[in-house]
This record gives sequence, structure tokens and C-alpha cells, in this order.
Amino acid sequence: MANTRDIKRQIVSVKNTQKVTKAMKMVSAAKMRKAVEAMNATRTYSEKIREVAASLSGQSKGESPFLKPKAEVKNIALIVVSSDRGLCGGFNSNINRLVLTFAEEHSDASVKLFIVGKKAFDFFKRRNFSILEKWIALGGKFTYDTAREITGRVKQSFLEGVFDELYLVYNEFRSVAYQAAKLEKLLPLSFDATDGKEKVNYIFEPTACALLDEIVPRYIDFSVYHALLESGAGEHGARMVAMDNATRSADDMIKKLVLNYNKARQQAITMDLLDIVNGAEALK
Repeated sequence: MANTRDIKRQIVSVKNTQKVTKAMKMVSAAKMRKAVEAMNATRTYSEKIREVAASLSGQSKGESPFLKPKAEVKNIALIVVSSDRGLCGGFNSNINRLVLTFAEEHSDASVKLFIVGKKAFDFFKRRNFSILEKWIALGGKFTYDTAREITGRVKQSFLEGVFDELYLVYNEFRSVAYQAAKLEKLLPLSFDATDGKEKVNYIFEPTACALLDEIVPRYIDFSVYHALLESGAGEHGARMVAMDNATRSADDMIKKLVLNYNKARQQAITMDLLDIVNGAEALK
């Protein structure tokens, strides 16, 4: 058994770590509240712009180049959204695992990546994935301008034929304790029967085709923006839960170390008493 001095040093070390994890939990909780508010504020607009785009695509005779599926899919691109920092449980590993699974299932096509976040960039760079563009060191501060910067590069690559399909990979925020890794097809755009189901008599100016050409790029921008906000909220939620678990584990470890400390101290006292008794017996 370790001596009391070593155990006491371990207790102090764990208590210091516990202070850090408590502080990180509080910071993540505050950031998460703001991120969730921003995410919820965009959900209604996200649903409505999809509804309008779906309605226009069904009524317009013209077709946007972002709506035309390719006859043969040889190149696939993924926008992978991760975090810049760790200490957030399985937040990043779930995303990385989903991308690896997708690449294995589409081994007959060339998979290219647009990466947001340092953790995913470091992971896929070591595995020799083709990375078209990266956005790192954003610090989880996602703005609409950030999304437009990403989609500007992505839309240009799609129109130039660099890839035939585009998917979004991000963590969907479902609750503080649960974030689900999600794979969502973005390009070419496709709408199911439930999209745009509300029939509205729009007055188009100048034409429905011109409006569709304006709405579709905005819808792509906002889809990426909403995914960034979902991922940002999920990251703070995952880190808050991870730090809470770390704090609880540190508390359990301190209790065990205190118990070991008391046992070691009691053993040392017993040994001292035995030495005194043996010495007294030897003097008789």
C-alpha cells in the first residue's frame, strides 16, 4: 500500500482536476443555452424556406442546376461538421465513424470531404482522405456569413462537376444528453411528397423560374447554417455532460483515496505501536 504522503498528493491532484471540470461544465452550460436559443430561432425559417422551395420546384417549368440529378454518380462530397476541441465524449468519434461507414458503403465512388472543425480534419488527414477545403479554429462561433463562405465554395464545385452528390454530416441536437450523428443529402436537392404540401397562391415577380433560382441557393446556405448551429449546440451539450461525468468520477476517486489514506494511516499507527511494545518487552 502506498504511503500517506503519496496518497495525500493524489487527493490534492484529483481535487484540482475536479475544480477544472466543474468550471468547464458551467462554461459549457452557459454557451449551450445561447447556442440552443440561436438554433431554435432558425428552425421555423428553415422549415418554411424548404416548404417554399419544394412548392416552387413543383410549380416552376424551369429547373435549377442544383435540382438536376446526375445520370452516374462517380464522385461524392461530404460536408463534415465537428468541433475544434475535445473533451466532449463521443461527439466527434460518432461523426468520424459515420463518415468511415459511408465511405466503405460507397467504395465504388470517390469520396471527397469539406471539413468544418479541427478534430475531423486531424482524423481524416491521417487516413489520407481527399480534403477539398477545411474551416478550422472557428471556436464554435458559427454565423450565417460562415455558412455562406462554406456553401459558396461547395456550390461552385458542384456546378463545375467536381462531385455529383453532396451530403451533410453533423450532430443533430436532440437533448442536452443526446446528440445523434446525422447524414443528410443536400445536393442535388430533392423533395418528398410531404414537402410544400400547403398550397399557397403565390404571386410571382418576375417569374416562378427566377424566384426558384433565387430561393434554392438561399435554401442551401441556410441548410448548412442550421446544421452548424445544431452541431454547436450539441458540442456544448456533450461537453457539459462529459465534464459532469468527470466531476462525479473525481468525487468517487477522492472518496476511495480518502479511505486508502485512512487505512494507510491506521496501518502506520499500528506499526508504531507494535514497535513501542516490542521495544518495551526487549527492555524487561
